[in-house]
Amino acid sequence: MPLDTQIEDFLQYIRVERGLADNTIQSYRRDLLQYVNYLKKVEGIQTFQAVDRSRIVQYLFVLKEQGRAETTVARTIASIRAIHQFLLRERYSDHDPSVHLDIPKSVKRLPKVLSLGEVESLLEAPKGEEPLALRNRAMLETLYATGMRVSELTNLTLLDTHLNMGFIRCMGKGNKERIIPLGSTATKVLEGYLEKARPKLLKKQRHDILFVNHHGRPLSRQGFWKILKELSKVAGINKELTPHTLRHSFATHLLENGADLRAVQEMLGHADISTTQIYTHVTKTRLKDVYALYHPRA
Repeated sequence: MPLDTQIEDFLQYIRVERGLADNTIQSYRRDLLQYVNYLKKVEGIQTFQAVDRSRIVQYLFVLKEQGRAETTVARTIASIRAIHQFLLRERYSDHDPSVHLDIPKSVKRLPKVLSLGEVESLLEAPKGEEPLALRNRAMLETLYATGMRVSELTNLTLLDTHLNMGFIRCMGKGNKERIIPLGSTATKVLEGYLEKARPKLLKKQRHDILFVNHHGRPLSRQGFWKILKELSKVAGINKELTPHTLRHSFATHLLENGADLRAVQEMLGHADISTTQIYTHVTKTRLKDVYALYHPRA
């Protein structure tokens, strides 16, 4: 069976059987197409059955020679291992040449977070009572109040918002549902957006997506990115700011104020608590900075 066909079979498997998100599937696709391109053009291999460990090692060596980041190489190894395990399990191949490949441990970078003052400045950046300003304020308040990913924010529907009860239903990675409390401020701002802004922005469009653009259509992730960059300038925030920065800030500020790690894991939708634990390192680092700045004997 051709290499490309087997890649598509694998991608269909992780989409249907494992329920992985589209972004994750596209990452697998990019990694594996580059891998297959190397196998065909450099090694002259046309089937996965003909791949041995030395060919994979040589490919990884080529990636390192090209100056690829350790995180990229590690992700590529994970993709290669995943497809060879799939091929063996489905009996498309009688061996797994990736079985002894180790994924290098990468140094985890501490996520960048905003201070409470910076968050306040950002949340206050959308000025006025115009529909777009009300929408922008509602999006920022919702993102900081819930710690959602931007893709989760832009996919929210009217049925996901339970303002009377003070929570939002969120569909995360792998279509896993989680319930996240909103807080009184975010609830009030969202109510204002739904009452005064969304009907005007919606115009003749008919759909149930919560946040819409100025044409009334669902707001895209790219659209939110653009809005966030503009508002960060208005707020006078000079550091690099991404939608994930608010997610990081949400988690860090909760832990700094005594929140339980398991509760934060649940709200963020992390499958593994080790992913959430990175924020405990952030809080310790911030405490050291405060100590160094203010203690007379530091």
